[in-house]
Amino acid sequence: MRLSLLMAAVCAVAGAGPALAQTPVSDALQRPALAVKAPQRAVLLAAAQAGARTVAVGERGIVALSDDRGATWRQAPSPVSVTLTMVRFADDQHGVAVGHGGTVLSTDDAGASWRLRLDGRRLAGLAQAAATTPAAQQDAERLLADGPDKPFLDVLQWDAKRLLAVGAYGLAFYSADGGESWAPWMDRLPNPKALHWYVARRAGNTLLLAGEQGLLARSDDGGQTFQTMNTPYKGSWFAGELRADGQTVLAGLRGNVWRSTDGGAQWAQLASPVPATITAMAVDAKGGLLLASQAGVVLRLQGDALVPLKAPPVPMPSALLPLQGGPLLTLGVAGVVPVDAGALQ
Repeated sequence: MRLSLLMAAVCAVAGAGPALAQTPVSDALQRPALAVKAPQRAVLLAAAQAGARTVAVGERGIVALSDDRGATWRQAPSPVSVTLTMVRFADDQHGVAVGHGGTVLSTDDAGASWRLRLDGRRLAGLAQAAATTPAAQQDAERLLADGPDKPFLDVLQWDAKRLLAVGAYGLAFYSADGGESWAPWMDRLPNPKALHWYVARRAGNTLLLAGEQGLLARSDDGGQTFQTMNTPYKGSWFAGELRADGQTVLAGLRGNVWRSTDGGAQWAQLASPVPATITAMAVDAKGGLLLASQAGVVLRLQGDALVPLKAPPVPMPSALLPLQGGPLLTLGVAGVVPVDAGALQ
């Protein structure tokens, strides 16, 4: 559901209509992102901090950079023109972005330049080479037959070398050398229906993956093994946080937000004033939790309830980025939209 809504929004804002929708993914994987005058006004789906720099990614491979807390932006070159869905940084210099077509990009200069590390054509071959069971072989053959049409939707970074990209139809690929080589992890994840993974979070050696139909998996040994978690809700999870204090908060369709304080053994639902899908979640500088809904409302978790900020609605937000000592940036179909500091008090 989220995938189709996302692509509809991208096409509508880009004004490309059917032409964009019908562009072969393989072509977009070989074509650098087109330069635009105002990258901060493009459809942007994720952002992260690289030291003092803000790096945002989105439609058509666009990468936007700001060195002044979002006041001004410039575009960085990108080797692909597929939509980028997530970006994360392990430190001030080393980051990774993932997106459609099985794309993984890496940077070692705070987002100024990017290198293509993986795409859907290569990952199908990797899955086939690693297949040791009939089921794995069948999955690899399906990837080869389908072509590079499946997006990565989230990515974890342990450090500058180790990363895990997950996405649609159960895609999961791990690299221990910064993207030079890859290993498919689909066989170690409890996902027999090959459902979409939307959320990947890490706290120390604990990993949390969440996705379609209430799908939840957890690892307490850095990803060596995963176990299915008890899920309190059978709808899709689109946002989540794994807190250092052990709390897990997950959110998704129809304003469902649930919290666990015991590793997922028990869950409590958090009251939400708006029954709209939660599309983004982030931790602010004080450790508070912020969420955004498809209705454009930004909310703060206070106790056991979600309280709307006193700010104008944001058009279809897809990500939140609270800047250290600065404003809260929302990202979505309207590009970068800052939330007034007064609303955060």
